[in-house]
Amino acid sequence: MGITAVGVQLLFGLLAVAALAASVWAWPLLSGRTWRSVLGRVGVLAGNQILTLVALGLVANAYFGFYGSWGDLLGTEGDAAPPIVAGDGRTAASGRPGQGVTEVGQVALPPGTAGRLEQVVISGGESGISSPGYVYLPHEYFEKKYAGRRFPVILALTGYPGDARNLITRLNLPAMAAKSVAGKRMPPTIMVLMRPTVVPPRDTECVDVPGGPQVETYFTRDLRAAVAASYRTGLDARSWGVFGGSTGGYCALKMSMRHPEAFSAAVSLSGYFRAAVDVTTGDLFGGSARLREENDLMWRLRNLPVPPVSVLVTSSERGESGYADTRAFLALARDPMRTASLILPSGGHNFNTWNREIPQALPWLGERLHAPAAPGEHPAQAGGRAVRQGRK
Repeated sequence: MGITAVGVQLLFGLLAVAALAASVWAWPLLSGRTWRSVLGRVGVLAGNQILTLVALGLVANAYFGFYGSWGDLLGTEGDAAPPIVAGDGRTAASGRPGQGVTEVGQVALPPGTAGRLEQVVISGGESGISSPGYVYLPHEYFEKKYAGRRFPVILALTGYPGDARNLITRLNLPAMAAKSVAGKRMPPTIMVLMRPTVVPPRDTECVDVPGGPQVETYFTRDLRAAVAASYRTGLDARSWGVFGGSTGGYCALKMSMRHPEAFSAAVSLSGYFRAAVDVTTGDLFGGSARLREENDLMWRLRNLPVPPVSVLVTSSERGESGYADTRAFLALARDPMRTASLILPSGGHNFNTWNREIPQALPWLGERLHAPAAPGEHPAQAGGRAVRQGRK
């Protein structure tokens, strides 16, 4: 059974309870002063604590979506992708071997959500990285009147280590997008739903690691090229936005600020502003102080030209440790960068808080993206809304 299966959680929960009951019954037998009795008591206490921690860890993992499988936890997931085909069955003519979108299957959407959800593997020829995810196609994608139209794209990222399914089951992004389109709050938009952990179990913070995985290249170049080759979209940054929470929020801000030629707008839900460096990341910068600074968003605003992108950051006055940094980031931002903020009176670094923010944050991003012009069509005739130029 999988690591997130309810049966696994129940099994270890029952084992923890049974071990506790057995310990209470056997404790008098271990009450002597001999070394065997002492070791027995230590073993009983250690065993109970281990089983209890495992049971609680399994429940927490299933709730927060840290790891999606045993191989994901142990770092043994294979990264080989199946043969490259496009999401609609066409060959993904990317021009680079090993790059494209492979459709694994279709996934059921929540009742009442129009459109199609495809489970995919997206492979990058330049970075050499392949990673699974989901592509949500709005129902307009299949309508006759949209047959010649191209669509804007939102890349949505989880936190670390994350599970892309949480973007569907916990944050309801496809359902929220469909609702926002139906309410004329955003144009019909393709969504690519992934986690930033594309080389598990390492947390790369979406960095091109010197001598290591080129994750920034994967998201800003390979993924966009593969999706554009497989679906009716384009490569113009005005038609691409990036959305994320926690680590995904940091990645969203960083990739839009470092690569305005790739993404024109970003949303960061409880994101931070400089790359974390710990045992999960290893050495991300190869000892380069300059590379570390370039991945520090506060440093960029103080020392480099400000990119012409639109960003929305969210936080809470009480309950989130990053509130002060969020305010500092907003204070440093200046033209031509456009900023907006969504600050709750109280909240936390969790799905409940983000679900309160998404009904405003997702349409905010969608309405700032242009639909790419169809072949032979003037950009001004394309669908979608223009990027707003006013600051918030």
